[in-house]
Amino acid sequence: MNDVFFMKKALEEAQVAFKQDEIPIGAVIVCNEQIIARAHNLTETLTDVTAHAEMQAITAASNSLGGKYLNECTLYVTVEPCTMCAGAIGWAQLKRVVYGTDDEKRGFTKLAPKALHPKTVVTKGILADESAELMRNFFKKKR
Repeated sequence: MNDVFFMKKALEEAQVAFKQDEIPIGAVIVCNEQIIARAHNLTETLTDVTAHAEMQAITAASNSLGGKYLNECTLYVTVEPCTMCAGAIGWAQLKRVVYGTDDEKRGFTKLAPKALHPKTVVTKGILADESAELMRNFFKKKR
């Protein structure tokens, strides 16, 4: 199993969000080559601006492991995390973050490049075209 395999799982979650008329961002958290959390955006469903895919996945992974630190885990998310999510990723001390497409308006690399834990390794661009296409299709139907 590799980054593409797990990013495809995150894309499956993004597809679920798309079908639920949520912004199509999906996430999975992996520990020891096992998916321990799956999530997608739920901001509309829950009427909660903090219900981003990453936040939902972090909560589920913490519950799964029985602790707040995810320093042996990797987060796969289809779109670059926002500043809020990057802060949560930092507090959870995730070992790795792998994301698909950049978020040039609200992504953490532009707005808060030091938000992650100093030891967190970031890999970007995995299935970026597929992730970006899903976002484009979502916003095209909204306009």
